[in-house]
Amino acid sequence: MLSDPLRNITIVLVRPQYAGNIGSVCRAMKNMGLSRLILVSPEQDPLSAEARMMATSAKDILHKAKIFSSLEEALQGFRWIAGTSARKGMNRGPFISPREISPEILQHARSIPVAILFGPEDRGLTNRELDPCHALIQVPTHPGLSSLNLAQAVLLLCYELYLASLAEMRNAEFGMRSERRVRKGEACLSSGRLPKLAEFKKIEGMYNHLEELLLRIGFLNPKNPKRIMHTLRRIFGRANLGDRDVAILRGIFRQLEWYATHGREKKGES
Repeated sequence: MLSDPLRNITIVLVRPQYAGNIGSVCRAMKNMGLSRLILVSPEQDPLSAEARMMATSAKDILHKAKIFSSLEEALQGFRWIAGTSARKGMNRGPFISPREISPEILQHARSIPVAILFGPEDRGLTNRELDPCHALIQVPTHPGLSSLNLAQAVLLLCYELYLASLAEMRNAEFGMRSERRVRKGEACLSSGRLPKLAEFKKIEGMYNHLEELLLRIGFLNPKNPKRIMHTLRRIFGRANLGDRDVAILRGIFRQLEWYATHGREKKGES
């Protein structure tokens, strides 16, 4: 029997404004089998009477929720991160729907801790807060009103994760039956397990290193380096980098730094 990946997925609410929404999120999570919640700088008391009332039978999730003062602190230890947004822009996207991304989220959650970020009710996540994300999620909505209530958005994503987990369980049962047939000479389905990814801290260190290098060689505009860095983060995020990948890339960065200093000196001497 495969372990339940839903237990390895954490919902992260960044600066939630209303205690009632926090409680409603807890209920939505428990309805769909998720149990881990992180709150980053909540604007109201998450254990208020309103929050507890809206959580109803999910008060255990509310009481166990971890609270952090910064997103960077909250994301320590996570190896795959997704962010949600209703807003599109030059430095945002590509977006993927909850239904399309859910199987990939579950695959990662089988072996590594996964975080899914939701922003405050009035503005959502900023570009800076979306920077650490390997994938960006957007719920398809009617163009007449694209924004969703926070708890509704969490419920929709958790619902798709739960449906995907049910489908995965059925496929696993079929796979075990197939494996038994393999012993009789028939073909077997592969597990499709994804490689283990690098931690948030290592990935952020790599991006800081890359930004410093690109500023040094004049590739980035020093007045607005984040514009290109947003795009580079999306490119590397889709690559699902592991520890060895990050080590190799940082080795390349160090070699380029050396050449940017000493290579030019040698060229000048010749």
